[in-house]
Amino acid sequence: MTGHLRQRPAGFKVSALGIAAALLLSACATQAPRAPGTTPRITERHVEAPALSPQMAAAADTLTKMAGLQDRLYKVAAPLLIQNAELCKGQARNLLGFTAKNRWSYPGEYNEAAHVAFGMDEHLQVTGVLAGSGAARAGLQTGDVLLAAGGKPLPTGEHALSQAGAIFAKIIASQASLPMTVERRQSERQLTIPVTRACAFAIELGNSDNVNAYGDGSRVLVTRGMINFTHDDDELAFVLARTMAHNMLGHPAAQRNSATIGSIIDNLKSITPDTSMLIGSGGIKAMPAEADAAADRLGIYLAARAGYDVKDAPAFWTRLAETYPPSVLNGYSANHPALPQRLAAVEKAVGEIKAKRSAKKPLVP
Repeated sequence: MTGHLRQRPAGFKVSALGIAAALLLSACATQAPRAPGTTPRITERHVEAPALSPQMAAAADTLTKMAGLQDRLYKVAAPLLIQNAELCKGQARNLLGFTAKNRWSYPGEYNEAAHVAFGMDEHLQVTGVLAGSGAARAGLQTGDVLLAAGGKPLPTGEHALSQAGAIFAKIIASQASLPMTVERRQSERQLTIPVTRACAFAIELGNSDNVNAYGDGSRVLVTRGMINFTHDDDELAFVLARTMAHNMLGHPAAQRNSATIGSIIDNLKSITPDTSMLIGSGGIKAMPAEADAAADRLGIYLAARAGYDVKDAPAFWTRLAETYPPSVLNGYSANHPALPQRLAAVEKAVGEIKAKRSAKKPLVP
């Protein structure tokens, strides 16, 4: 298999461009076996480099800003997903801990922008590596081009993403690691990626400025507005952990909100979402006080187990509710209005965690 030399215009970065935080790709395809090389081999692929028009530059700038937010979201989510696998129970999976895309992962002008500004082409390229995962331990890096898995060439082109995952899934179904060939800096490298047990929630970026977060049972989406509202990683972890907790406790299904929230997540994770869906409450029922308090308690434990400092959680949730009260219908407090009960649950959980740490007891709710 031959590679290609990647050329990227100055002033743009690849970063974790367009992370969709599904931690294990899935689908099916097989191709003829490829004998892996014994030493890194220089590869030469040539791609044309069209001029970067103002429209394309604007599209590339949009993708770059998304990448920065996704980087932060993925970094903060990593320990929450890995360190809480035992609490996720039926929602934990053996995952590889990386995501990948190619130019076809982006619609319209963003397809060409990803190609010209970031060097993405028909081949899958790593867009994110979960810190602490098997992929991270194996040395997989953002920007690595995926060439082969288990000695078999990986699919390319428009449907590569939907076809590659089943190759991975088939291999790790029978063994504890994935042999992979990647291209990095014009050379091929052989990596062996062990699986990682983690909560299998997809972590999504919402491209809207309303301050909210959504969980539909299998996914967690945090809006751009919410990310920008948080002051530090601890505060962002509170939001992620609490939304994970709603999923773990089955609240979206119990409230019959799964389909409605799922539609909102599908919309908001697109590059140009239809923000009219956020008018009013978006059709989401407010969470009952008892369910909200339960998610707050579990969320504090999830954050603490992941190494985040939870002592300021009550102050964060108070500041959020004061800044965006329930009267802001597309905001967080409108969906989670029971602040007194929630704060009581948070403060109790923070006290429990402090006592358990002092007694050297495990942090299990």
